[in-house]
Amino acid sequence: MKIDFADLLRQLGAKAEREGLRRHGRVETILVRPDGSTLVRVRDNLIVDTGFDFIADAIGKASGRPDVMSHIAVGTGTNAAAAGNTGLQTEIARKAATYSHTAGTKVFVFDATFNPGEATGAITEAGVINAASSGTLLDRVVFAVINKGADDTLTQRFTFTMS
Repeated sequence: MKIDFADLLRQLGAKAEREGLRRHGRVETILVRPDGSTLVRVRDNLIVDTGFDFIADAIGKASGRPDVMSHIAVGTGTNAAAAGNTGLQTEIARKAATYSHTAGTKVFVFDATFNPGEATGAITEAGVINAASSGTLLDRVVFAVINKGADDTLTQRFTFTMS
């Protein structure tokens, strides 16, 4: 029986879950209004199928590896996050993200800040993507509306833990 690397990783992932390997993603949303008041929300996110394929290809492909995850997108879509998602439902803005990881830890983070005048609207979804436009979606999260005014600042911080 022939099996490709992505399928092998999925099978190993299922086995690893039974044996204690855990993957967890969450997003922290921080909205700061001009008066200094702050709204903070935390929600678990879903690593989508294309995200797992991306991870497999980044680890195993000898050539043709995908571009690194580099951007965070926000939108106004309200459909529940699903494994088959390949993008946000209704993206309104995308911004370059900062990646961070401390060697020896099992956590890595992507974050981006949408400044006043950027991503204004009723934000209800977000995700990490590997391109300034189009690209591969790593994860998606849908949450209760956060109304970002034109003078507000919105930070999206995606934290991934593998243990």
